[in-house]
Amino acid sequence: MSFTRRNFLIGAGSGLSVLVLTACAVDAQPDPTPSPTRSATGVVPTPTSFARSAWGKDSFARGSVSFMAVGSTLEHRRALTVPLLRRVFFAGEATSVDDAGTVLGAQRSGAAAAAAVAEVGSANDTIAVIGAGAAGAETAKLLTERGFDVVVIEARKRTGGRIDTVTGESWSFPAELGAWRIADSGTVAELERLGVSTAELGAGVDSSVFRSATGESGSDPVSAIAVSSALDWARLQATDEPIETSLDESGAAAQAAASDSGELAADDLIAQHLATLATRYGADATELSSWFTSAVTDAEPVRVVTGGLRSAIDDSLDGIETFLSTAVVGIAYSDDRVSLRLGTGESLSVDRVVVTVPLGVLQDNSIDFDPLLPFEHRTAIAALGMGTIDTVWLRFDEPFWTTDAVLWNLVGTDDEITTWYNLEPLTGEPVLVGIVGGAAADRTELLTDDELTTAVLQTLAPFAR
Repeated sequence: MSFTRRNFLIGAGSGLSVLVLTACAVDAQPDPTPSPTRSATGVVPTPTSFARSAWGKDSFARGSVSFMAVGSTLEHRRALTVPLLRRVFFAGEATSVDDAGTVLGAQRSGAAAAAAVAEVGSANDTIAVIGAGAAGAETAKLLTERGFDVVVIEARKRTGGRIDTVTGESWSFPAELGAWRIADSGTVAELERLGVSTAELGAGVDSSVFRSATGESGSDPVSAIAVSSALDWARLQATDEPIETSLDESGAAAQAAASDSGELAADDLIAQHLATLATRYGADATELSSWFTSAVTDAEPVRVVTGGLRSAIDDSLDGIETFLSTAVVGIAYSDDRVSLRLGTGESLSVDRVVVTVPLGVLQDNSIDFDPLLPFEHRTAIAALGMGTIDTVWLRFDEPFWTTDAVLWNLVGTDDEITTWYNLEPLTGEPVLVGIVGGAAADRTELLTDDELTTAVLQTLAPFAR
């Protein structure tokens, strides 16, 4: 069965006792919602500033964030943290069990790797840290504080990794093309210490608006309950299945479609909810594990960075020798030393190395390990998923919209980017941020800048005056 933004096909499924909805009785399965015809809506002006990401095509990332694919387990994440001969250590958000896919998870993994190195290393050791992202910066900072001789090697010509802060005269405040949403108070407090501003998106239905391509507005009383109920049902089953399958076989999707969802069709609302889920995990409901994926709710407020997230990375790396535009293509390790082969053709010998490259780089075999990585590591790398989340930032001369809602959801369309953040209520600036994940992000990356601009202006038309 396939869920799309236009049609959310409902199967009969089995009964579900944990789903509580105000539903009306139906004698037959509802027909799929027909494709809407766009009516004349307000005119969306051409943005004065435009920026976009394309993490799936980025050879130094091969995606945005790791996710729990069907069949993967938390033991796969733990396996990636096991050092090799006390010489090669691993860090990065993909190695985090509790905070995978977040800046916090990357930082904590870096702290754990630094502690592991310090436990077996000596003060005279030279430590190479591969990657100048959140994990690498945290590792390097802590090891330097403990007296180790640390060198950071970064393939990009900038620091930050999957944190990509764009500044310039065309932006009134920095645009974040990578990590951007922060949920943990500790990271927010650290950013405040560094003078990096954040803004709270808000929580609850008052901060969100749902609108169809033809301009009808409504709310979403069904999809979060349906997905949460399907996940509860799935965790009682003998085998893990994709979220899409669990929605069908649990009966949650069918029961939601039969409920009162107001002006907007329930199947369209659920499809948009799954699209929103993809913007958190980088993967579609056909790939995400029902056992290890958490539902998206509005219960907890989330903050977005508006003051330049990369400055936090640069603060951690201050004073540490960092080589940019230098890719590591080979790691040879033994009981005595580690030899790094660089993309420049040179080599570097160190006592120990901490590898913080994204999971996608390991899956792409961009680094040749000699000897080969142990089977447990290779199994973990193959089992875990690497997803794509992209953003497009648009700045306008003045707002063309009337809603004060921060989160916009477009339902019942085939538009690729259907989740938008309105930053005007938070910053006073007419800036919109579109976010897209999974297969839709992969398709978006195939568009040129002009093609993408044309597409998103059509997408935003229902929100115009």
